[in-house]
Amino acid sequence: MDSRKSLIGSVFSWSIKDVLNNNLYKGRVKHIPETFSSLAEYLESFINPLIEETRSDLSSSMATLSESMCCQIDFVKPSKDFQLPNDLFYTIGLKESKEKKGDDDDDDDDDDDDDLGKGDLVAITNVRPTCINDLDRPRRPYVIAFVLGIQDHIEGLSLFVQSSKPIRVEDDMGKNQKSEVLFAVKLMNMTTNIRIWSALNSDPKTANMNIIQNVLQTPLTNAENCNLCHAEEKCSAAHSAMKARISSSDLNESQQAAVLSCIGTRECHHHNTIKMIWGPPGTGKTKTVGFLLHSLLKMECRTLTCAPTNTAVLEVTKRLLKGVTESSKYHGYGCGDLVLFGNKKRMKIKNHNELYDIFLDHRVAVLSQCYSRKSGWNYNLLSMISLLEDPKEEYSLYLKEWEEKKLKKDDENADKKNVFSESRVINTYGKKIFKDERSQKVWRQIVVPTLKEKSKKEKNVKGKHKEKQSNRKEKDGNGLPGKNEETEKDKKAENPLTFEEFVKERFNCKEESLHFCIKNLCIHLPTSLISLEVVKKMFEAYDSLKSFKKLLQDVSSEVLKDVNAYSVNEGHNFVKFNAARSKNLHILKSLPSKFPPPYSTENDSLDIREFCMEKACIVFCTVSGSAKLHKVGTMKPFELLVIDEAAQLKECESAIPLQLSGMRHAILIGDELQLPAMISEEADFGRSLFERLAFIGHKKHLLNVQHRMHPLISLFPNREFYDNQILDSQNVKLRNYSRCFLPGKLYGTYSFINVPHGKEEFDNKHSRKNRVEVSVVSEIVASIYKECKLTKKKVKVGVISPYKAQVHAISEKIGKQYNSSDAQSDFSLSIRSVDGFQGGEEDVIIISTVRSNVSGSVGFLSNRQRTNVALTRARYCLWIVGSAMTLGNSGSVWRKLVIDAKDRCCFHNAEEDKNLANAIVAALLELNQFNVLVNAHALLFKSAKWKVCFTNSFWRSMGRVRDGELFNKVLFLLEKLSSGWRQPQEKKTHVVHAGSSSHFLEHYMVNKQFYLVWAVDFIEESSYYTQVLKVWDVSSLSDIPKLSKQLDIFYGSYIVDKMSRCKHVCNDGNLVGPMRWPVDSSSHEANQFLSKSLGSLRLRDEPETSSTTNR
Repeated sequence: MDSRKSLIGSVFSWSIKDVLNNNLYKGRVKHIPETFSSLAEYLESFINPLIEETRSDLSSSMATLSESMCCQIDFVKPSKDFQLPNDLFYTIGLKESKEKKGDDDDDDDDDDDDDLGKGDLVAITNVRPTCINDLDRPRRPYVIAFVLGIQDHIEGLSLFVQSSKPIRVEDDMGKNQKSEVLFAVKLMNMTTNIRIWSALNSDPKTANMNIIQNVLQTPLTNAENCNLCHAEEKCSAAHSAMKARISSSDLNESQQAAVLSCIGTRECHHHNTIKMIWGPPGTGKTKTVGFLLHSLLKMECRTLTCAPTNTAVLEVTKRLLKGVTESSKYHGYGCGDLVLFGNKKRMKIKNHNELYDIFLDHRVAVLSQCYSRKSGWNYNLLSMISLLEDPKEEYSLYLKEWEEKKLKKDDENADKKNVFSESRVINTYGKKIFKDERSQKVWRQIVVPTLKEKSKKEKNVKGKHKEKQSNRKEKDGNGLPGKNEETEKDKKAENPLTFEEFVKERFNCKEESLHFCIKNLCIHLPTSLISLEVVKKMFEAYDSLKSFKKLLQDVSSEVLKDVNAYSVNEGHNFVKFNAARSKNLHILKSLPSKFPPPYSTENDSLDIREFCMEKACIVFCTVSGSAKLHKVGTMKPFELLVIDEAAQLKECESAIPLQLSGMRHAILIGDELQLPAMISEEADFGRSLFERLAFIGHKKHLLNVQHRMHPLISLFPNREFYDNQILDSQNVKLRNYSRCFLPGKLYGTYSFINVPHGKEEFDNKHSRKNRVEVSVVSEIVASIYKECKLTKKKVKVGVISPYKAQVHAISEKIGKQYNSSDAQSDFSLSIRSVDGFQGGEEDVIIISTVRSNVSGSVGFLSNRQRTNVALTRARYCLWIVGSAMTLGNSGSVWRKLVIDAKDRCCFHNAEEDKNLANAIVAALLELNQFNVLVNAHALLFKSAKWKVCFTNSFWRSMGRVRDGELFNKVLFLLEKLSSGWRQPQEKKTHVVHAGSSSHFLEHYMVNKQFYLVWAVDFIEESSYYTQVLKVWDVSSLSDIPKLSKQLDIFYGSYIVDKMSRCKHVCNDGNLVGPMRWPVDSSSHEANQFLSKSLGSLRLRDEPETSSTTNR
């Protein structure tokens, strides 16, 4: 059964209407059960959900066509296997384009990638689509094609595809005649889904189903422990030694128990079992896995280590690699037992230099050089021995080669002279053929230029080929030496080297090549093929050659020529030099001239690749990428499968590595209470094997001590998600574990920062954002950065939001001002979604929850697993920014969190921080939320002496100007006014106006262009009249008379008593305080009433003097 065609066949059968129909498989997608009666039921239960998930992914990609990669097609040709009606195979050439990014034919696909590559599903259409309707045009509907292969060559990129129906192309397409323009648009990558499909449709008679058979039903009591093995373990010296090693490690008790249990599994040959390690946040899961893998390496247990994503694979790989290199007696020795394979670009290997030593592509390139017959270890070792034994003979051979190269070069120069005369010969030949002038003219105009153009094209093709080869070498960055080291020097040398020059240059060249081979054979060969003793000898040889190199630089030509002679007049230099030469010869001859070669076919590179995979003890790849191991038929089977982050893996995807031939046991590491696999369809298709086994009662080894979070941070998630099973380690309990990055209670270890005035918005991808929270978060980050620079404290800040639109908005607001390429920088900032932060940790975490509505709707924010991840990333400080009203009304875990924060006195309003209050007002101003800004006093001047009342006119003017500097100056001026400060009379700017408002209005300069127009008014509250500041507008000086005339109508309605109250002044020392008097008092009683500032709003405890006057 060709499973790939089956899944692709389903996709090919869909119309656009089918793709967009969410109910297409509604009756066929059943809920996946927790237990299964048979293997057939197990495998079949995932088939329809997988098809529906594929349809859903395709529907999502079509909704964002305008952002999809699109390339113009240069030509479309039927392939040699093309045959109607089913075998619709084509070769499609793509034009060079800035949009074309693909140059990799590796087909791993677990991360988003815009490159066109193998496994992609593309739409062939005659328009560059921006929406779904562009694909389904009546005259030219789109054609779906599946990319079977991709080839990058000199002329461009070629795709080998199978299409859903014949591609209608013009016969003359690609010629000079006008033809229809076609485009190839990437829709999605099918690689992982096809691999899953293959695993689900494998033949039970030939596939390894032993482990899967044991996960169908609820496990029996003690089924995971083999009594026979348990008895053998007690008598095993190797097991006792490993147990002693584990006990002496720095692992805690729960970690040691988990490792010991997994190690014991390897020895069992009676059952096929699955072990589970449950690693809640901060419990040292990666450390435990690293130690486990290092133990399996020491036991020479062939193990496949997988993870759902490239990021997770790299994390666990680096942990083991660090342990291997730290314990290595020679740099890198032992790395040859480890192999990491996958897509170099998607893994971003260039950002992880330490992984090059075990990355398969790099290893193949390096070992190809070391095994090369003309430049490898054997060639250079024998060449060095020959040079030291008889330099005169080597020099004779060199002279002979030099003469041959010189003759060849002379012949090439002669050919070039013939080329230069080609044009003249062509013209002469034309004159002989054509006697009339007109025909000769045609010959010169058509034939000669054509021949010249042909010659020019041939040169260009060669030039492009050389340039491409050069670019590839630079891109690979392997650091390999050239195969012919003397080539450049021979080109430069018009005369042959002297004997002395030759010996020294040849020695230097061979010494460098041997060093390259020694270093890389030590790193890249498995320990089973190169012993530590041999490695020691090889490095001793290199050290000896380095010492000899110094002697060689000072020795004379006569001594070099007489190395094999025994002269009576031997001098000290000769004796010393010859002794060193003999020593080096002895060491070099003691080294193995060859290592077990991987060659078996004509494809050396492929053989080396299979050789590396065959000899490695621990292999790393993504779960999807492990499908490639099924294709290596003769490879030594793996014993153990270790899947890290197993709770993030769809159960059906885990079937890919579980079926590998010879696989006996599996170890799953994860936490089902954190994020699962991302899917579109429910029906528990995203449920992991880890989660299902935990649900039906399979035993888990819990890592129960967390080492990351301050106890104030771990308190809520431990109680809410883990039933208080997790203990805080001693290190996080220490007093010095607490950190203070900003002053104030609002910025304590754990804090909920209430932002009540946010506004939810959607971006063009239907993801939510909240610009008020964006401003608040940006201001907090800015404050930490300033404090960091001031105190020189190192701090790593992480900003998390569940919505990608919010992540983008925060990133855009903050920009690149805090980015630093310096790893030693005191400040670092990471802004990611919750999903992107799983497994990560930072010193300070700021969470932006985004949702802000009256109903308490929080959408997928209510997901407990997502909440758990967000709340457990911080080491020292966790600050949650959100709307307490929305989250409190949600009925979700967030309601509990808000209540918990209030109960623990960790609840704060954002306006408690003046800078945050200003940031909120600025955001509201940008959003034109004038209805909120009218009551901005509570945000900006809550603790001021004067209450400040704003008019809509003021906020509209500020909204029109949209000047951040002006806004800050206005706020600064209002802050002074609300504290009681008043401008001296002599500094006031007078505006001539005789209307009613002239008795009340004040205008203070903000800058040279704008003035703040305000007045004293009063309001009634709690049976008292209280004076307030009324802010009318921000206006230019020339517009103030016009504004005053408009306000004359307002103030013209004031009676004398009301005017009198507005004009009363209560001097409080150098400041002015608001008057306050009972509502039932008359104006003449006002001066007799004890005017007072509201005690709780005073700025000074003891005023110097107090008096009451009229203006």
